[in-house]
Amino acid sequence: MTTIRTAWVVAPRLSAVETPLARTRRARRIDRVLAERYPDAVIELDFTTPLELLVATILSAQSTDVRVNQVTPALFARYPDAAAYAAADRAELEELIRPTGFFRAKAQSLIGLGQALVERYGGEVPRRMKDLVTLPGVGRKTANVVLGNAFGVPGLPVDTHVLRLSRRLGLTENDDPVAVEADLCALIPKRDWTMFSHRLIIHGRRTCHARRPACGACPLARLCPSYGIGETDPVRAAKLVKDGPVRARPDGEPA
Repeated sequence: MTTIRTAWVVAPRLSAVETPLARTRRARRIDRVLAERYPDAVIELDFTTPLELLVATILSAQSTDVRVNQVTPALFARYPDAAAYAAADRAELEELIRPTGFFRAKAQSLIGLGQALVERYGGEVPRRMKDLVTLPGVGRKTANVVLGNAFGVPGLPVDTHVLRLSRRLGLTENDDPVAVEADLCALIPKRDWTMFSHRLIIHGRRTCHARRPACGACPLARLCPSYGIGETDPVRAAKLVKDGPVRARPDGEPA
């Protein structure tokens, strides 16, 4: 059951002109509050190796992590390494990943991914952003997911939740994910980039919904310039909060 802190229900108006230092301090306080609310936030995709996470993240586009996690055990058993994907029978691969949607395009990406890894990186997933983004089906968001969660290299994936919440919280005025990533990375210590993304994703799924945010049940009310765009009554807002396992999706889509 979600605990509602009624002391945070009424949010004072934030300064119309916020200095860079004030914004940095507020962003870091937001991170601390979210860390308290979601102490066990982790990525939701199941994986044991960097390659498995890379494949699962590609499959999670326009899908749910629940569905991806249902598909990947058989997929990972059938294709244990990059060479297996490179040599995959397209029809067989498509059938295995069909439940995740867009299976033809995803199969093309996975085969191309396997080939690129074998040809350029000895079958291993590279540990650098500049290398990851050259792989089929891999953009900055996917690369950051892999860097942060498989290699422990700080990365800040900007998904739909991170984009929406960072703008609502007044942490950026940009709407381009790459620019938003740069803005957030400038505010949050590098060591916390990965977890900050997870916490924003969780908060976006649980409380700060796209259509009807639960403002009256939000622990960030005092820190949010957008307070009041959603339900402010504490009782009604509490009913909008979604409970569940605290696990973050890399692409921010509902589970």
